[in-house]
Amino acid sequence: MNVKAKGYILGAVAAATYGMNPLFALPLYKAGMNPDSVLFFRYLFAIPVLGMMIVARGRSFKLKRKEVLPLIIMGLLVALSSLALFQSYNYMDVGIASTLLFVYPILVALIMWGAFKEKLTLPTVLCILLALGGIGLLYKSGDGSTLSLTGIILVMVSALSYAIYIVGVNQSTLKNLATLPLTFYVLLFGLGLFLVRVDFGQSLHVADTWYLWGNLVALAIFPTAVSFLCTTQAIQYIGSTPTAILGALEPLTAVFFGVVVFGESLTLRLSCGMLMIILAVTLIIAGGNVTIYLVRFRKLFPRLPIKRKK
Repeated sequence: MNVKAKGYILGAVAAATYGMNPLFALPLYKAGMNPDSVLFFRYLFAIPVLGMMIVARGRSFKLKRKEVLPLIIMGLLVALSSLALFQSYNYMDVGIASTLLFVYPILVALIMWGAFKEKLTLPTVLCILLALGGIGLLYKSGDGSTLSLTGIILVMVSALSYAIYIVGVNQSTLKNLATLPLTFYVLLFGLGLFLVRVDFGQSLHVADTWYLWGNLVALAIFPTAVSFLCTTQAIQYIGSTPTAILGALEPLTAVFFGVVVFGESLTLRLSCGMLMIILAVTLIIAGGNVTIYLVRFRKLFPRLPIKRKK
């Protein structure tokens, strides 16, 4: 197998494993755990995994004093994004939630235009309109019920928080911090939010069977270590843009598990809406400067920066 083929396979695996979030989260909800408890354990288990990856790669845990406050802010943004997304699963189908979340590259483009005067091209505007049209087709779920406004707001809060995080990291003193330590500290400080929300353990819901603990561990392994390592290798083999475009498999994977495992319905209208959103975002990533802000970061677990040859 040639290097390019390996790169595309690894990129697909990276995106697909990240799309497994609902697969492991929903059974925990059904067992009585709430999003705060699920995310507390997810962060708690993911931190040592990333710590071992830092040691294995010979990275340093050392921080500069000026990096601490920005890291705390970035950690809270990522934690808020995770919390809003996982709460949205209680209000809408996971496939729809994951697809709506995928608009975050568009929000990055809008933030760069509004706050940093980056040029907003006509193709980008057309892609935004295409995405809005796709969102409009998702106004009703597969069973015909109107989409929950609360769920929509939660997903948009998640996407916006993550978009601000992506821009903030690239525009702050953290832009030169290696991505693996950056992710470690973002999760470490983000864990503080969930520690407060579970009343320092007083209202923490604990899994009571071995397979539920397996789900919690899987949440920390597959969307973290597996996805992270595969993304890194994919960028090395095929470059940033193709790897970012393969990220479209994330919502598609969530849709697949939602339909096959959890019995969610998928109509032609919903399919068209999802495809419009995915197409719009893919075109923006393929043709815009926003790619440089996205290839280093994926939901919750950023990618390693790779220097490209000129």
